Amino acid sequence: MGTEGFGPRVVFELGNGIAITETVTVTWFIMFVLVAFSILATRNLQKVPKGMQIITEGIVDGINGLTKQTMGEDKVGFAPYVGTLLLFIMLANIAGLFGIRPPTADANTTIGLAMMTFFMIHGFGVISKGVLGYFKGFLEPMWFLLPLNIIGELATPISLGFRLFGNIVGGMIIMGLLYGALGGLTTFLFGINVPFMQVGIPAFLHIYFDLFAGLLQSFIFTMLTMVFVSIAMD
Repeated sequence: MGTEGFGPRVVFELGNGIAITETVTVTWFIMFVLVAFSILATRNLQKVPKGMQIITEGIVDGINGLTKQTMGEDKVGFAPYVGTLLLFIMLANIAGLFGIRPPTADANTTIGLAMMTFFMIHGFGVISKGVLGYFKGFLEPMWFLLPLNIIGELATPISLGFRLFGNIVGGMIIMGLLYGALGGLTTFLFGINVPFMQVGIPAFLHIYFDLFAGLLQSFIFTMLTMVFVSIAMD
């Protein structure tokens, strides 16, 4: 947790008072991990896969299959973006398992990801249907529903971003309260300031909030991105 409320703490500052937060540094680290894995996993590819190549091909085949099943055969070109989005959010969500603050516990990250989806929805919708054909859809099924249709589209990035943010930061808050309660309970029961009850007991909740919920939310965000873009194009 940050030093101010539940916000990310400032790790260091650049010139002119530019603050670099924990969210930014952890995001850089995740990007480095993904780039390094991509480089190492695609070196010396063989016709008969073995070792890391088997894992890499399994990930690629899985992402391609998920994209085809969700968006259709004609949209398999979205698979590289879908895979990057899924892996980034997955690693960001489970960062809490390693004792660092998840970047997705910062609304700036989740809203930024949601805005990328928002621009993709309308950008590829226009490319697929043309400007007039796409915006004509806002008048359906009745022309007087135009304001509601616009509001619904503007609500998409808000709902996407805050759904992911709320689930991750909610888990952080619960775990923070649990650690505080266990520390206080240790002092109350045994009269010592060594919070040994914090060891082991929270592990089961970490498995749920950081691992299970983190993986689930990364899958949900990615699936919704594919569905919304596919609907806009069809």
